[in-house]
Amino acid sequence: MKKTHIKICCVSSVQEANLAIKYGASALGLVGNMPSGPGIISDSLIAEIACEVPKHIQTFLLTSETKVEDILKHYSKVNTTTIQIVDALTEGTHQQLKNELPTVKIVQVLHILNESSIEEALQISKNVDVILLDSGNPNLKTKELGGTGRVHNWEISKKIVENVKVPVFLAGGINQLNATEAIEKVQPYGLDLCSGVRTNGKLDETKLKAFFEAIKQ
Repeated sequence: MKKTHIKICCVSSVQEANLAIKYGASALGLVGNMPSGPGIISDSLIAEIACEVPKHIQTFLLTSETKVEDILKHYSKVNTTTIQIVDALTEGTHQQLKNELPTVKIVQVLHILNESSIEEALQISKNVDVILLDSGNPNLKTKELGGTGRVHNWEISKKIVENVKVPVFLAGGINQLNATEAIEKVQPYGLDLCSGVRTNGKLDETKLKAFFEAIKQ
């Protein structure tokens, strides 16, 4: 079985980053300003964590900006290896971002709502480096852009993985109890966890260790 990459999201300190890396995370999610959800930290702290971690670790800026110009401004403050766009672009294109930042990976989040998400994923995949499938609902009055702790319909996620040509991360309610099932059923490039390895919002070493033990490959 191919190795599944693990991204630990909502990292809120250099200490949490080091703890996640110690147990096997190859990517860290650093949450910028959001309308809702956990783990929001300042841009200066995102920049500090991105600078401190080893170079082989991917650092994802989670941005809720939807205009390319604003995403570029946000990124300029943090210098992560990767930009994770958690909402749909409203102005500009993914290609413009790639042209401006040729060494930075562009990840688009897709919130799985129904079967129409499959076609949406196919279209998005032509223009980004990675797709991240999450639970949430960007159509609510207060947008739900991840960090819900809910599992979505993995049958839809599986079809997306089978049909797109870019790596896919699977997020949404994943923990030590369902991670192996998620890997076997969806076969994603990677898993993305936030609440599944936390207690009262803090990264929990016991849960982290148990999670990596559960998915040993």
